[in-house]
Amino acid sequence: MGYDLIIFDNDGVLVDSEPLANSILAGYLTELGHPTSYEESLRDYMGAAVHRVHDLMRERTGQALPADFDSTLHARTSTAFERELKPVPGVEGVLAALVESGTAYCLASSGSHERIRVGHRAAGLDEWFEEEWIFSSEDVGKGKPAPDLFLHAADQMGVAAGRCVVVEDSPLGVQAALAAGMDVFAYTAMVPADRLPGATNYFGDMNQLAGLLGLEEGAGTGYTGHGGGFSH
Repeated sequence: MGYDLIIFDNDGVLVDSEPLANSILAGYLTELGHPTSYEESLRDYMGAAVHRVHDLMRERTGQALPADFDSTLHARTSTAFERELKPVPGVEGVLAALVESGTAYCLASSGSHERIRVGHRAAGLDEWFEEEWIFSSEDVGKGKPAPDLFLHAADQMGVAAGRCVVVEDSPLGVQAALAAGMDVFAYTAMVPADRLPGATNYFGDMNQLAGLLGLEEGAGTGYTGHGGGFSH
């Protein structure tokens, strides 16, 4: 079926941030006396808002994280993003195809608005997304797997949930989209399909997404502009 709105997750779908962010998070937790491997960080926190880190640490250890945990984590992550962050290979072609076909799109991320913008500037994606097309768990007070963020994005974009498809790469994100009553295209570059149950489609290469969305073959190929003038 065709969709009226494409909702992108951000980390790992638009920007290749998950390896950087989870390495930093695992290292910081370990430094604070909560030994955490990179693999454990991916398993427990990939796709989640930072409040999940606080909740799980308190549940597991009975201890609260330091008051400056969020600001320190953000500063370390932002520094790494500004130095190293790249877009997910192939995603600019997908965005170009959406612009050329007149298909509405937005993003809904567990990350803060500031983190999203820092990442987009570093990766060169900032001109593809107007401010009103960016939604954060900050806007609703609940992160994934709750459906609130995706439902909020659809409502703000003026599209019924059943006419949306979410592009996700994390178990928590897939759960949230399904709970919102939306189709989900699961990107399996980092997490295998068997850990993303219930998705409508699975794909391991971002260059496959335009075809799955029913966009014209080759749309966006060689495109060198940006989406700044596109109006939903």
